[in-house]
Formats: sequence, C-alpha cells, structure tokens
Amino acid sequence: MSKILHIETSTTVCSVCISENEICKHSRENFTGNNHSELIGVFVRDLLQESNLKPQDLDAVSLSIGPGSYTGLRIGTSFAKGLCYGSEIPLITIPTLKIIAQNALEKYNLEEDALLCPMIDARRMEVYRCIYDTRLNEVSATEPEIIDENSFAEILKDRKIYFCGNGAEKCKQFITHKNAAFLSDVYPLATSMIKLANEAYNNKDFADLAYFEPFYLKAANVTVPKNQLGVRNFASKREQ
Repeated sequence: MSKILHIETSTTVCSVCISENEICKHSRENFTGNNHSELIGVFVRDLLQESNLKPQDLDAVSLSIGPGSYTGLRIGTSFAKGLCYGSEIPLITIPTLKIIAQNALEKYNLEEDALLCPMIDARRMEVYRCIYDTRLNEVSATEPEIIDENSFAEILKDRKIYFCGNGAEKCKQFITHKNAAFLSDVYPLATSMIKLANEAYNNKDFADLAYFEPFYLKAANVTVPKNQLGVRNFASKREQ
C-alpha cells in the first residue's frame, strides 16, 4: 500500500494531499496566492495528523517541479527535499504542465483524438506551454511562447486543441481558429498528481535528492536595487 504526500506550489495555488493506493485520503487547497511559505507546513502537518501518520510512514513525496513561479517552486522544493532527507523517503517529480493536463482530463470528457495545451501565465503575452494527447504523451515539448494570431496555426488545421491553465485566458483574443477550445477552472492541483505519482512510484522513478533542481525554464528576473548600484559604483571608484 503506497502512501504518498503530494505537493504543488508552482502557481498562485498552494495544494497538498495524501493518497493511499491512488485514493485521496485528505487534501488542502488555497487559491489566494503569495502565501505558500506560510501554508505548506501547516497543511502537511494537518494532513499527517488526520491520516494518523508520521513523515517516516510515508512511502514517497511527489512534487510539482515547474515551470512556474520561481518563488513558489523554491518553497515547494525546499520543503519536499527537507522532508525526504529527514525521513529517508524517495522524491517523485512531476512536470507542472502535465499536472494541469491531468486535471483537465479529470474534469472534462474530451475526444480521444484531441490535444491538450496546458499554459502557465508568464509576462505580457508570453506563456509556458506544452502539448499532450489525451493519453498524456508529449506531442510538443515544454517551452516559452509569445502568443499571437499565428500561434498553433499548423496544428489547429488538423487537430482540435483544448487550451487550459492560468495562461490560457489571455490567449483567447488571438487564438480564434474553429479547432481551438478553452477549458475553464483547470489548475495544477495535488489531487491531480496522484495517478502520475503512483505510476512513477511503481516504476521506481525517483529523483536524485542531492542534485535535483526545479524546472524553471527561464532564469528568475532578479534586479539590483538602485541604492546597491550606488554603493558598488562608489566602492569601485575608491578602489581605482
């Protein structure tokens, strides 16, 4: 009987659940965003208590690995790795876009030959996206894309694509082909990690705890405060 803790913090949603043999036993979700660091420890503590489990009783931890929010991914990764190290249990890693696609399949009855394009909102008209078939085989690799009226035009000629995730809404004005459809209320949730994580667990597909890093896709947008620049410039002049 596999007991797995699932953690998802890649977007504004903070989501955690515990499953036993692909059945969700207890879950917590928060959609308000920007408070993952405050919530994740409380969520996990409460779920373990409700399940009458200690961390070392778990068989694995599964983690959503991105792409997504740099801060959110760091919070989830740090917590999951710490728990795995301390309890000596394996870590399972699952792409965030695949979790979104799985959530769509759980909520909607889609045509077998349709395609799914989960999207995570980046800046302006950019999204992180991937394309899957309804068996979650990857048709087009994960990449950042700036959306315009020509986006996905070639694929849409022959196949219906369902767009979903928090990046899809802003694309409606550009992607207007008759084969394009948009699914609402689709999120990367811990409960949608259960099936994927159990497949990985049964195949013993575990991450290397020492070297694993989240899949950021793009470097974080880090800027140097102006006052710091002034200090550096002053210091360099004194050195001269």
